[in-house]
This record gives sequence, structure tokens and C-alpha cells, in this order.
Amino acid sequence: MTDTSGAAGPDGLTITSAPIDGVHVITVRGEIDYHTGDPLSQALSLPEGAAASRIVVDLSGVTFMDSSGINVLIAARNAVHDADGWLRLAGATEPLMRTMQLVGLDQIIDCYPALRHALDA
Repeated sequence: MTDTSGAAGPDGLTITSAPIDGVHVITVRGEIDYHTGDPLSQALSLPEGAAASRIVVDLSGVTFMDSSGINVLIAARNAVHDADGWLRLAGATEPLMRTMQLVGLDQIIDCYPALRHALDA
């Protein structure tokens, strides 16, 4: 497992990544906002010239996400889609899922109730 950020503080973010079943799983814990969006964006970035990627973002540990986080996820989805891959979201809490539904994020990125569901889809 790779830790791509420091320890989470009151407004911090912890991001880990690991391959599971051939899928790149990024686990996010903490708050995603203007101040913490860059590490998530970096974790979701495809290396230049990368082949198609299959990515699941586990949001079960996310306590808050503002428009900055939504923009990061949309940009990542577009980059992965352009590379003939896919991005899925898993484990969003009810309040987080409601926010994603209000802005239509669930219409462009497939959302699953748990990590295993996203991996098995």
C-alpha cells in the first residue's frame, strides 16, 4: 500500500493506494476541499502516455467534500475515460452521496455502496 499524503489533521486528508484484483484502489480519509484537493488530484493522475486505467476511489472515510473535490473527480474521470479506462466511486456516506446526486456526479461516475461492489461490477 502506498501512502501519498501525510497524516490527516482536523482539515487534512490521508490517501492510500493499492492494487486489488487488477484495479487501482485509492482510499481517501478526511475532508476533500480547496486545501486538500491537490493530493487527491495527484493520486488520481495518469502518467503521461499511460495505458487505460481502472480506478476505484473508496470514499467511505470521507467526512466532507466541497466543489473542489467534485471538480477533482470529474477531471480524473475525464482523463481516465479519454485513456479508455474507467473510474468508479465506492462507499460514500449518505450525506456525501446526497451532495454528489445534487450536482449530478452520480450521472457521470458510477457509484457503488461498498468497495467490493465497485470491484465486482
